[in-house]
Amino acid sequence: MSDQINRALGDSPGRTIVKLIVVSLIVGFIMAVFDIRPWDVFHGLRDFFIDLWHRGFSALGAVGDYLVLGATIVIPAFILLRIFSYRR
Repeated sequence: MSDQINRALGDSPGRTIVKLIVVSLIVGFIMAVFDIRPWDVFHGLRDFFIDLWHRGFSALGAVGDYLVLGATIVIPAFILLRIFSYRR
């Protein structure tokens, strides 16, 4: 049973929880630095789709903004996860 849990989580439950806590702290810090709140992200996505509907595909220019915003969160989290999962 524990092998199935470890396989589903990718690691032991304790290590997975620690990794999630670390990534959550980092993402929370980055979002606080940029003054981004979770509702801002949801409202931004909603506004993007509303603009896409009203203005057509010219609204796709906002995709670059979302790409940069997402990269500020995802890239550091990815690097930290790779550092923590690096085993010699």
